[in-house]
Amino acid sequence: MEMEQKPLSMDIQKIMQLLPHRYPFLLVDRVVECVPGSHIRAYKNVTMNEPFFQGHFPGVPIMPGVLILEALAQTGGLLAASGMESTEGKLFLFTGLDGVKFRRQVVPGDRLELECSNLRMKLRMCKMDAKAWVDGKLACEAQITAAIGDKPAA
Repeated sequence: MEMEQKPLSMDIQKIMQLLPHRYPFLLVDRVVECVPGSHIRAYKNVTMNEPFFQGHFPGVPIMPGVLILEALAQTGGLLAASGMESTEGKLFLFTGLDGVKFRRQVVPGDRLELECSNLRMKLRMCKMDAKAWVDGKLACEAQITAAIGDKPAA
């Protein structure tokens, strides 16, 4: 009989242990639920302080779609890392995006809810269904594929 895993949560300290990203490119603030091998729910608080709003776009601040996808990829990386014994010496790399659709703009003051579900994990490759929401409305969706590689020696 298989035991159901208790969902994990992660604060920013735990996120920074698992991801190599740092300000201004760390785009996940908190993980509210993670079931390794299954799914993850996290969020990013979008504030006017984000450096990309200076140029995207002056007077009309909109979070760039590629950064929404990056936030989803980082969330997926956390899901993949949560199921590993150790992430020491490992790097999660985007290998593809399919079915990308942007449904609404993300602006300062929004809480970007990030969700990824494992579709397939095989050897060092994973494929996930990813969605970003704001106020219960779909902002972005995509299928993300990633590879788990070894960090190059310094």
